[in-house]
Amino acid sequence: MQQVYLAADPADAHLVKGFLESHGIEAIVRGETLFALRGEVPLTADTLPTVWIVDDGAVARARELLDEYHRSRAPGSDKGRPWRCPKCGEQLEPQFTNCWQCGATRPGLS
Repeated sequence: MQQVYLAADPADAHLVKGFLESHGIEAIVRGETLFALRGEVPLTADTLPTVWIVDDGAVARARELLDEYHRSRAPGSDKGRPWRCPKCGEQLEPQFTNCWQCGATRPGLS
């Protein structure tokens, strides 16, 4: 098992975990309970939530996906803008990878 992501908070960690799992990579979140102690303990790499990959053989693919994940949320990225579902025409916020109305996948995602 290897750590692949240091999260800002538990919600961030679980978003990344869900993203990886949506691509077939089993992941777990560690350290999220320590976040409740913020203010009592310093927020460092040792106390922030982390995401770990269960299968060491999937680490390289997970890192590639995380690079894509970060690029897609960078300022100026098309993936950081609202999008319209090609199947039903629903307008969706940029964080969604699937249409909530019909379930279609966002264009451009692999």
